[in-house]
Amino acid sequence: MASGGPPFDLQITHEGLDALVRAIRQEADGKQLRKELAANMRNALRPGAAQAKSAIMAMGSAGMSTGPSLRNAVAKKIRPEVKLGGRWSGARVKAFKTPALRHFPNAPKRINRRNGGWRTLTYGHEPWRTQTGKPGWFDDSFVNDAAAYRAAVHEAMEDMARRLAARAG
Repeated sequence: MASGGPPFDLQITHEGLDALVRAIRQEADGKQLRKELAANMRNALRPGAAQAKSAIMAMGSAGMSTGPSLRNAVAKKIRPEVKLGGRWSGARVKAFKTPALRHFPNAPKRINRRNGGWRTLTYGHEPWRTQTGKPGWFDDSFVNDAAAYRAAVHEAMEDMARRLAARAG
């Protein structure tokens, strides 16, 4: 698991993506083609990110905090991520850290935990208490549609491969 929160990884990090990226680099307008491929892959994952945002916003709220909303801050940090080349190549939806949120940068990960939760002070003073979020809110958002997201990302990759093949032929 990445340090930025719970990622939903589609396991698109296979040789086909690396080969496609190598082929794009050989083209004269390779930089533009890489941008297009990344944008298409991100667009394929946007519905999943929207589902995860909806799931965190459905989490119950208790208390009268005057600080920024935990749910809103976490929802704003959920987005699809695509990397082409380097140490990691692939596509995923990730909940990034929330460093500005009440000294709670690991909020997405802690809220998603199925056991435990996180410890916090009661209104900034003793005693300590354990809070739980909505266990599995992130992971469960992708259970039913994982195959559809994987297929959409593969389709974006295949479209780019067809464009490169048409240029060569």
